[in-house]
Amino acid sequence: MKKILIKIIGWFGYKLVEKKLIKNNRIISRNSYLNIFNILKFIFSSKNIQTVVQVGSNDGKRFDQLNLFLKKHKTRAILVEPVKEYFNKLKLNYDNQKNIIFENIAISSDSKRMFLFTVDQNYLDKYDEHIAGVTSFNKNHLLKHGVKNQHIIKLEVNCSTIKQLLKKYHFDNLDLLFIDTEGYEGVIVDNFLNDCDLNTIIIFEYIHLEDKMFENLIEQLKNKKYNFFPVEENLVCFPKNHKIFL
Repeated sequence: MKKILIKIIGWFGYKLVEKKLIKNNRIISRNSYLNIFNILKFIFSSKNIQTVVQVGSNDGKRFDQLNLFLKKHKTRAILVEPVKEYFNKLKLNYDNQKNIIFENIAISSDSKRMFLFTVDQNYLDKYDEHIAGVTSFNKNHLLKHGVKNQHIIKLEVNCSTIKQLLKKYHFDNLDLLFIDTEGYEGVIVDNFLNDCDLNTIIIFEYIHLEDKMFENLIEQLKNKKYNFFPVEENLVCFPKNHKIFL
């Protein structure tokens, strides 16, 4: 029956992923020396990271590995978080850090106002800590993570393109672009590669991207002369001529 089911699913263009593979990959990610923390430690220790943009900063503390390095190295950074409750916590967690710029917006393909879906703060205690970070433009993203429909609220937020954001704060150079936007990373990376001609290291979560979007991004990165490799649930991308990784 299992073989028949797999064949039927295959006819419709789908494929079952072995659960053991997913679990084993997560074990490797948790224990591997090649992790995001050590990647960040490496590039910041090079003293070549002077400017950073983080899109999807949340509260600046929960599962946030940039916090330590931005504070230690006093790096000039723009932190972007559209949800007001998390944005207020973000500013508190970077209190008295004069090197940090805060933007209570979402990054999109244009500057129109858009709708975000997030968990109602009154129901967060019903879920594990991870759920506070699954805010998305796609409501189904929250439902897939087990959030009940009645616990989801819709927020209208101001938006900016990544190019407009850099121009606003006169970031003529950008050393690191770090993105975690629960499925919208593809649009932001695509816009950045097309609109900003900068020698920038890009780290973004890729696991929620649609296959076609991800394939197109890979082709763009290759065309822009980037090298890249997966670390945990992220893709680390760096220009081939970048001295840090040589």
